[in-house]
Amino acid sequence: MSLIGTGLAGAGRHATPLLAAGVLVGLALPPLATLAKPLLVPALLVPLALALVRLDWSATLAWRRHPALLAGLVGWLLIASPLAVTALVALLRPLGLPIPLGESLILMAASSPIVSSVAIALFVGLDASLAVVAVLVATALVPLTLPPLAAQLAGVSVGMGVVDFMARLAGLVGAAFAAAWLVRRVVPVRTIAAYREHIDGLAVLNLVVFAVAIMDGVAAFAARSPGYVAAALVAAFAFNLLLQAAGYVAFRRLGRRGALTAALLSGNCNMGLVLVALQGRASFEVTAFFALAQIPMYTLPALLAPLYRRALGGSRGVGTRA
Repeated sequence: MSLIGTGLAGAGRHATPLLAAGVLVGLALPPLATLAKPLLVPALLVPLALALVRLDWSATLAWRRHPALLAGLVGWLLIASPLAVTALVALLRPLGLPIPLGESLILMAASSPIVSSVAIALFVGLDASLAVVAVLVATALVPLTLPPLAAQLAGVSVGMGVVDFMARLAGLVGAAFAAAWLVRRVVPVRTIAAYREHIDGLAVLNLVVFAVAIMDGVAAFAARSPGYVAAALVAAFAFNLLLQAAGYVAFRRLGRRGALTAALLSGNCNMGLVLVALQGRASFEVTAFFALAQIPMYTLPALLAPLYRRALGGSRGVGTRA
């Protein structure tokens, strides 16, 4: 048990490189991705539930004193961001942007931030409390916002009725919230705090499994459609960085640390939740983009580490905890 505990704690301390390795391994080893595919749903929901278990409720409740700021950030993440991306996609389509890729970008922008953005914020010295509350509120609201936006913006078709899509998303998010509530009712807060590194490590391992599983079929698709895959990968990096830049500018009044946190949340969107909610109804072009978009999400935090260090003036080194 001590070896397992040590391994989980180590995984929690090295989340960023492990996540980057997971997404690349899934792409490089297609049989492993196929083997992991049945674990896609639990590997997505377990980290969400664990993040809610680890949530510092006192820090979260403190944001009640800043409702306008929180509402503005969540409104940006769930509404303004997809509207901005829709406008950009409309400009790019006459230049040859494939329709499925445009739909994917809109769905990406309309998604809530990835759960692991909380862990990433911790590791790179950003405002983890802001990340936690934004992820919590946006994830709770995304079943209400994403389906109608997906149906209306640029004619995005998800092969599912809006009501069914909302119900499916609500069921997934609700299951994670219910599981976290049950754990917190049964397990003392002191115990959760004492094992926080182990909980983080378990979340990281599940995210690695998810990163591997979502790559199922992508390598074969890349062999058949290399042009689309190349365009999708470029778009994934470009739009991730564009959304981060826009988020930083929109919330620069929060100071560098707060603005960089808003940027992190803006560019790293929980497309896995959307993919699972679609129940296989999305075209494989959309599915492939969602998989390829994991690459910038899991590699950019490490690549941007020097920027975070410079922007924060070295006050919090990358790899330190909040």
